[in-house]
Amino acid sequence: MKFPGSVLVSLVLFVAETAAALCLSGAYRAAGDRMWQWLTLLFALLPCALVQLSLVFIHRDVSRDRPLVLLLHLLQLGPLVRCVEVFYIYFRAGRVEEPYVSITKKRQMPKDGYSEEIEKEVGQAEGKLCTHRSAFSRASVIQAFLGSAPQLTLQLYICVLQQEITAARSIFMVLSLLSIVYGALRCNILAIKIKYDDYDVSVKPAAYLCIFMWRSFEIATRVTVLVLFSSVLQIWTLPVVLVNFFGFFFYPWILFWQSKSPFPENIEKALSRVGTTIVLCLLTFLYAGINMFCWSAVQVKLNDPDLINKSQNWYRLTVYYMLRFIENAFLLLMWYIYKTDVYLYVCAPLLVLQLLISYCMAILFMLVFYQFCHPCKKLFSSSISEGLLSCFKFLCFICKPPTSTILTDKAEVKCPENTDDTRSSSKTIDSQKGISHQSVSSNA
Repeated sequence: MKFPGSVLVSLVLFVAETAAALCLSGAYRAAGDRMWQWLTLLFALLPCALVQLSLVFIHRDVSRDRPLVLLLHLLQLGPLVRCVEVFYIYFRAGRVEEPYVSITKKRQMPKDGYSEEIEKEVGQAEGKLCTHRSAFSRASVIQAFLGSAPQLTLQLYICVLQQEITAARSIFMVLSLLSIVYGALRCNILAIKIKYDDYDVSVKPAAYLCIFMWRSFEIATRVTVLVLFSSVLQIWTLPVVLVNFFGFFFYPWILFWQSKSPFPENIEKALSRVGTTIVLCLLTFLYAGINMFCWSAVQVKLNDPDLINKSQNWYRLTVYYMLRFIENAFLLLMWYIYKTDVYLYVCAPLLVLQLLISYCMAILFMLVFYQFCHPCKKLFSSSISEGLLSCFKFLCFICKPPTSTILTDKAEVKCPENTDDTRSSSKTIDSQKGISHQSVSSNA
């Protein structure tokens, strides 16, 4: 039985970031910055409430007689209770013989074209631990992109405006960045396990390292670009954010309406149609929040029973990173044009170059992960290099003007007519020459 290290990491980041947010909010209150105080509290308490809601929903605590657990969730102490329960189950496992076990069938990764199916006995304790790990993974994603990402953007924006980085604020920003990167990492692992649920997936340390570097460069660059742009063009910040957010929010719903599939009813039996709609809206809300800052490895598909698109779409990945790179470059260009005296001692061209190189580094680590370190790369129908090559060929084919073939066809059609005209004109010229020659000889 694996040690529940992911649960412990999620809890440590959750508690540390919440405590740092409360301390920093108190510092803003002492300094008289009421607006920064309330925004810091909002970005700290809203994800806390959503984390409690997700843990209660996954463990189905509402339908069970557990009033003390529900009370602790209302007091925002749900993750602490869950962590204590996890380690209680872990240390008691094996001491008491379990009354029954379940048998799961998983397929191994293909070797030499063959894949063996293995059976594994899973006891009650291990099944409960698996449920807790899954719940904390989803809670980490919610905490990262609905709390830590806006919080990091806000604190960096305050640092730019005040031209000061305090020790408390720097510690808080480091914790927020670690929380976002860890949430993105858990999102990648969740996507892999959901897509390849039939296989026994084991993620190696090299894969974790590639994902960590990929997400660190991508998220840090994205947050910095948004802060720089918003510091000089505050009026245009809201349209940029709203277009990004609502574009990703409505994209799964547009695909769902185009597919003309029936409304999903199998999410949770205890939920009504209104409750199911609320859950799907929260899911697409989280999906939009993730895509605001980085590529979401999980693609929402509302007409699928698992609500996840399990196909590997290299075209969508390529389009996302191309458009995001163009957007980042455009926002940096606007910042460079309209930068104020705040950046008087900043080498603007060097900063722009560093940010663009950082985003390219994120793409490089992403390519290395999918090409060499992905735990299920043997199951890909095509590698990342082949997929990207076909995507670029398709994009070049679309961008290529289709006038060359039309011009050649017109040239082939007009050439015979031109030759006949030249022949007839040459004949008339020769005949005119003959007539003129005869007239000259007769006069002589």
